Amino acid sequence: MTVSIEKETEQTRPALDTVWTWLESLNDPEIPVISIIDLGIIRNVAWSGDTLEVDVTPTYSGCPATSFIAQDIEALLRKRGIIDLRIRKILSPPWTTEWLSAKGRVQLEKYGISPPQSSGRPRCCPLCGSTDVIKVSEFGSTPCKAQWRCRTCLEPFDYFKCI
Repeated sequence: MTVSIEKETEQTRPALDTVWTWLESLNDPEIPVISIIDLGIIRNVAWSGDTLEVDVTPTYSGCPATSFIAQDIEALLRKRGIIDLRIRKILSPPWTTEWLSAKGRVQLEKYGISPPQSSGRPRCCPLCGSTDVIKVSEFGSTPCKAQWRCRTCLEPFDYFKCI
């Protein structure tokens, strides 16, 4: 009697919906309350032959968190058994705040960051709800945010700039 043992050489390809779900567990390193999915920076996930390709568009081209996000994506997917992986940084079209999910906007506000508005200014203070706010600086804790202050509660807060 002959027994044939075949070595498994191909990775099991998870469904793309599964990969998107895995990626939703990764939070932005600069804003830890929002996932990279809700931030809208994951543009595409696709299989190209046996290689999983993940396209990432940073919030702006010089974003220092981009390399950390790529490392987190790679670590997560390798842990889940993905062998062949390509993470591509896509700069065109550039990221826009329109890509933020509704859930992401709520998470930002609960965290104390005013989500972007089409007017280019915060709707209200995310801390007390007052509409009496003033811009302090074009740049906040990160270049993608501006620093504002509420005239009612006197607290400073970040406003995620419209891009």
